[in-house]
Amino acid sequence: MGKYKHIGEQSIRFEQPPYIIGSGCVAGKKEGEGPLGKYFDLIEEDPMCGGKCWEEAEANLQKKAVEIALKKGEIKAEDIEYLIAGDLLDQLVASTFGIMQFQIPLFGVYGACSTMGESLALASILVEGGFAKHAIAVTSSHTASAERQFRFPVSYGNQKPLSATWTVTGSGAIVVGNQKHSSGPYVRVTGVSTGKVVDYGLKDSMNMGACMAPAAAQVIGVHLRDFAAKPEDYDKIITGDLGVIGQKILFDLLKQQQFDIEKQHMDCGIEIYERTEQDVHSGGSGCGCAAITLAGYILEQFQKKQWKKVLFVPTGALLSKVSFNEGRTVPGICHAILLERED
Repeated sequence: MGKYKHIGEQSIRFEQPPYIIGSGCVAGKKEGEGPLGKYFDLIEEDPMCGGKCWEEAEANLQKKAVEIALKKGEIKAEDIEYLIAGDLLDQLVASTFGIMQFQIPLFGVYGACSTMGESLALASILVEGGFAKHAIAVTSSHTASAERQFRFPVSYGNQKPLSATWTVTGSGAIVVGNQKHSSGPYVRVTGVSTGKVVDYGLKDSMNMGACMAPAAAQVIGVHLRDFAAKPEDYDKIITGDLGVIGQKILFDLLKQQQFDIEKQHMDCGIEIYERTEQDVHSGGSGCGCAAITLAGYILEQFQKKQWKKVLFVPTGALLSKVSFNEGRTVPGICHAILLERED
């Protein structure tokens, strides 16, 4: 019997960490015009992405991201044992219709904007546990499909407070395998800290950074304790989409736990847009925000040997259009994925 891999309160340390062997990211036009645009594999200029509706557009983003990841990983769809996918839409329709053609056994997951973390964690567990040689984690979001479901149709033209974020149009896919497939440096998933649902009683869906920051603080704090680590042990600690408001709250909450991550911290939602020029208020959000930043920019820094150890911490606000209209709070969830370079 193998060594028990669960450590501390909420974490897993892998004995034989799986490799990231392929990645693909497709971004929308606005995202391509942002500071990270040059790191994305494909910029989709057509907001409909060749579809007839916003939901079909988002499904097409996932399809293209998976195709790119398979090609870069030099692997065929029939050699993938599991696909773990999710999105923000009702019944995960973007994932269902986006990846249906690949005919890969599917686990559909929902973690709101933290879905890239959840899907990558589960793909890694499947591979490291010996249940699969290869698995794909994929997620997506689209600004128009998300606005129609959670707020108002884009054509309505409603104004937003400065605390609001802009939903990223994009999809990221990661192929995880049990062996190296390409020239180094190699990136391995060496650990996972699974988040808990954290609810501070906030009800403002236009300030999701504030709603998600407590969950991020909880899982980052527990990860550092479980792994007996300090913030300075990491090149970067990267949250998903807290934005400028959520970032400040995160720093304050972690300082209460005696952790200062300001020097190491990066937020995908802050980095993906030029906030003043692109008019995105507090920053970017959506499942695609962390996903395309990981599949594009973050992995590129590993390849350039700029970073050796990164804690990837995508965040999610667990509301639905029903729960919000019933006056419920907006709980948060966050998962931490430990990524390390092997030269």
